[in-house]
Amino acid sequence: MSQNKLKALCAKAALDYILPKLHGRTILGIGTGSTTNLFIELMAQEKIRLKGAVASSIATKKLLEKHEIKVFKLDEVDSLELYIDGADESNSNLELVKGGGGALTQEKIVAAASIEFVCIVDHTKWVSNLGEFPLPVEVIPTSIKYVSKEIKEMGGDPEHRKGVITDNGNLIIDVKGLYPISKPKSLEKELNNIAGVVTNGIFALRPADKIFVASNSEVSEYSRPLASS
Repeated sequence: MSQNKLKALCAKAALDYILPKLHGRTILGIGTGSTTNLFIELMAQEKIRLKGAVASSIATKKLLEKHEIKVFKLDEVDSLELYIDGADESNSNLELVKGGGGALTQEKIVAAASIEFVCIVDHTKWVSNLGEFPLPVEVIPTSIKYVSKEIKEMGGDPEHRKGVITDNGNLIIDVKGLYPISKPKSLEKELNNIAGVVTNGIFALRPADKIFVASNSEVSEYSRPLASS
């Protein structure tokens, strides 16, 4: 089965999961990337009852508007019941590496503001250890040299992602040489403490609550207990 078909499979599983939770007042958080795009297309085909969505990127906002789904800014909503997004890597603790599409900061903000984070990936993104995928780090442009030096001292191999400006007007450094990331929460904090770093692509402090993983034969579902309110 092609990777696109696998992505469509897990997107459909996520849509089936959230449909009973939706109502006319629901505002969904929607992430960025090819798998999320397929989710949006499926959502539009189903013509589901929805008040609107909060987009994690300009690209997602445009696709939602193309399908006549109202887009809200995050500061216009009281809360988000659900956030749907893909990942570049995911593990059995539902910790993620994200940011291959460059939208990691907005994705992290929307995920943090959401009650439930549903992640959709194909089996190639389900790994034993995070870190093989180069870790994206969003940085203030004037800090890129300093941040790169600090990351090298941590043992990483940083590379400026040429020609990419984030929706926030910042730059992206992709970091190799961190595999295996044995303590994702600690590394997420350590990188974020470097002056000039906006955020990094480890989602361990706020991991997914549920992950749908598509393989050639089935879609597997992994969950962690939701915090009690």
